[in-house]
Amino acid sequence: MWKFLANIVIKQRLILLLLLATITVVMAFFASKVQLSYEFAKAIPTDNEHYKEYMAFKQKFGDDGNLLVIGIQSDSIFNLPIFSKFSQLMSDLKKIVYVEDIVAMPLSINLVKNIESEKLDPKLIFQQPITTQQQLDSDKLVFFSLPFYKTLLYNSTNNSYLVGVHINKAALNSAKRTLIVENIVAATNRFTAQSSILTHISGLPFIRTEIANRIAQEMKWFLIGSLVLSTLILLLLFRSISTTLISLGVVLMGVIWSFGTLYMLGYNLTLLNALIPPLVVVIGIPNCIYFLNKYHTNYIKSLNKRDALIDMVSKMGIVTLFCNLTAAIGFGVFAFTKSAVLKEFGIVAGISIMLIFVISFIFLPAILSYVAVPGKAQTKYLSNPYITALLTNLQQIVLHKKGLIYTITAIMLCLSIAGIFRLKSEAFIVDDLPKNDRIYTDLKFFEKNFSGVMPLEIIIDTRKKYGLAGAKSLAVFEKVDSLSQFISQQPLMSRPLSIAEGLKFAKQAFYEGDTANYTLPNSFDGAFVGEYLKPKQDTSSGGFAKLLSTFIDSSRQSTRISVNMADIGTVKLPAVINTISEKANQIFDSSKYDVTFTGSSITFLEGSRYIINGLKESIFWAFILIAFCMLYLFKSLRIVICSLLPNLIPLIVTAGIMGWAGIRLKPSTVLVFSVALGIAIDVTIRFLVNYKQELSQNNFDVESTVINTIKTTGLSILYTSMVLVAGFIIFCFSNFGGTQALGWL
Repeated sequence: MWKFLANIVIKQRLILLLLLATITVVMAFFASKVQLSYEFAKAIPTDNEHYKEYMAFKQKFGDDGNLLVIGIQSDSIFNLPIFSKFSQLMSDLKKIVYVEDIVAMPLSINLVKNIESEKLDPKLIFQQPITTQQQLDSDKLVFFSLPFYKTLLYNSTNNSYLVGVHINKAALNSAKRTLIVENIVAATNRFTAQSSILTHISGLPFIRTEIANRIAQEMKWFLIGSLVLSTLILLLLFRSISTTLISLGVVLMGVIWSFGTLYMLGYNLTLLNALIPPLVVVIGIPNCIYFLNKYHTNYIKSLNKRDALIDMVSKMGIVTLFCNLTAAIGFGVFAFTKSAVLKEFGIVAGISIMLIFVISFIFLPAILSYVAVPGKAQTKYLSNPYITALLTNLQQIVLHKKGLIYTITAIMLCLSIAGIFRLKSEAFIVDDLPKNDRIYTDLKFFEKNFSGVMPLEIIIDTRKKYGLAGAKSLAVFEKVDSLSQFISQQPLMSRPLSIAEGLKFAKQAFYEGDTANYTLPNSFDGAFVGEYLKPKQDTSSGGFAKLLSTFIDSSRQSTRISVNMADIGTVKLPAVINTISEKANQIFDSSKYDVTFTGSSITFLEGSRYIINGLKESIFWAFILIAFCMLYLFKSLRIVICSLLPNLIPLIVTAGIMGWAGIRLKPSTVLVFSVALGIAIDVTIRFLVNYKQELSQNNFDVESTVINTIKTTGLSILYTSMVLVAGFIIFCFSNFGGTQALGWL
C-alpha cells in the first residue's frame, strides 16, 4: 500500500504541491484572525457546581474580576501640592474610555443627615478645588473619622493608599483591555514623574492583561528561536541550503495550519495552546530528518532518485504515521478531559501533529523529486566519524554491558521514586513570574498593606423573596457582620465589605458622624432612624453608594460578603475556606440559609485541580491507546511490553527530578509528562519498526539486527535529539517559571 501511495505522490506531485500551497494560503488567512484569550475561568467544565455558582453570582451581582487597583505609599500625600497631583490622577483615570467608576480617597464621600428630606445625602469629603492647606487638613480629619474607609482605602500604619478602578466588563473580555491598561499605567507614570511617589498596580484585570500580552510576545520569539536553531542544526547536518529550506517549508506550513485550525475551531490563544506552534516545529523537524536520512541512505545504495524516493516513502511512511499518531494520541486524549482549556489544547495539538504528517508525507517526496540529487557534501553526515564512534560505543555497551545498563536504570528509578515522594502539587496565580517582576512585587505590596487583591465572594441566600426586606433583615445583617468580623481576623484576608458596613456608615452619619456609633443599627435605632438608613440612589458624588447597591440582589433574597485576599495558593486556600465555612455554619442556620463560596479565587483553585487531574488521567489513557497502536503495529504482546518500558521510565525520572528540584505540579508544569511521553514513543517506534524491517534481511539474527538498527536509526535519533534539545532550550528563556521548567526538563 505504501509503495502505491508513494507512486501517487510522485506522479501527481504538481497537483499535490499546488493543493498544499492553496490550503496554506487559506490557513494563513485564518491564522491572521486568531485572538488572545481573555477568559480565565475556562479550566472548569460548565457543568461543574463551582462554575454554575460563579455564573449565578455574576448574574446577580456582576463581575468580581473587573477591579484594577493602584497603590501608593507616602507620608506627604496630604501636602497640598502632592494632594492636587493625586486628585489630578483621579481626573485622568476618569477620562480613560471604559473606566466606569473610581473609588479613592480624594473621591470619598460622607453621608450627611438631611432633616428636611429625612435622607442621608452623599457629599464629597474633599470638595474641589482645594486652595489652602488649612482646608485640606480639615477635610483630612473628616476622612480619618470614618471607620468605613479604614483598611479599604488606606492603611494608617504605613501611610498606604489604594485606588480602585472599575473597568467595563465587556471591554475587559476583548482586545481593548490592552489599551485600557496601557492608558491607566501611563496615567500613574505621569503621577510618579510629577510627584516622585512610586505607584503600584495590581488586580485581576492588570495581571490577566499583562500575562496574556506576554504569552503573545513569547510565542512569537519561541517560534522564531526554535526555527533559527533548527535551521542551524539542519545546515550543519545536511550542508545544503535547499534541503534546509525544504525542511523549514514543512514546519512553517505545519505552524500556519495549526493557527488556522485554532481559528476554524473557534478557539483563542491561551498559555497552553500557545505552546502548540513550537511543538509543531520540534515534531516536524524530526519527521524531515528521518525522511531525508532514509532518502540519502537509499540513494547512495541505488543511485536512482525515483527508487530512493519511493523506498523512502514506503519505509518511513508507516513509521512516521505511527510516530505522529501516538504523539497525537498523547496530546489528543486531553480532549476527553472536562477542562475546556485542556480540551482545546488536546484537540488542536492532536490535529496539528497529524497535519504535519500529511504535509511531510506529500511535500517532501514531491519537492525532492524536483531538486537535484544529493551530493557528497549533503550525505557526508552519514559517515561522520564522531557520530560513528559514538554509535559504535553505544553498540558495545548494549551488547556487552547489559548488567551495567540495568543497574544504572534501577538506581535512577530508585532515586526518582524517592524524588516523587517529595513532589508537591500547588499553584499560585502569579508564581510563574520572577520574584523581581513588577506584577509579582506589586501584588506583594498590596498583600503587605491591604491583605491582597484576589476576590473571594460569600453569598448568603435567605431562600425567601424579600427575605432581606423589613425589620427582620437586621437579624440577617447582624449575622453577616459577625461572619465579617471573623474573616477580618484571618491572616492575609482584608476586612470584608458588605451591606452591614454600609449600615454602620449610615448609622454613624445619623448620629452626626460620631465614631462611637459606627455599629449596626438595632431595633431601637430603627424606631428613630427610619428612612435615614436608606441612602439616596444618586451615585454622581462618589462610587460607594453605587458599590453598596450591588450587595443585595434585585429580589432582596441574597446578599454577599466581598473579601480581598492574598494569593495563598491551592494548598492553603481550601483550608482557609473550610475554616470560614465552619464558622458560617455556626452563625447561619443551614435549615434557613444557604452559604456559598465563589469568586475568581475559587474558580482558580477548581481550575488548577481540574487541569492537574485531567493531565494525570490523560497520560493513563494515552498509555492504553498507545499500547493498542503498538499491538496493531508489531502483533506481539512481548514487543508491546518492551516498548512501553522505555516510555514509562522517562516519565518516572522526570517526576523524580521535579521532586528533587522542588518544582511543583501545577498547570504550567504537568505538560512536561505529555511532551516526554511523545518524544520517548517517537524514538521507540522508529527503533522497533526499523528493527522489525531489518530482522528478515539479517536471517532473524537478533544481534546483527540490533547492530544494524543502531547504525541506521541511531544516527537519525541522535540528530533528532539535537533538534529537540535546541527546540526546548528556547523555553528556558521564558519569563514564566513553568515554561522554563518545561524547557529544561
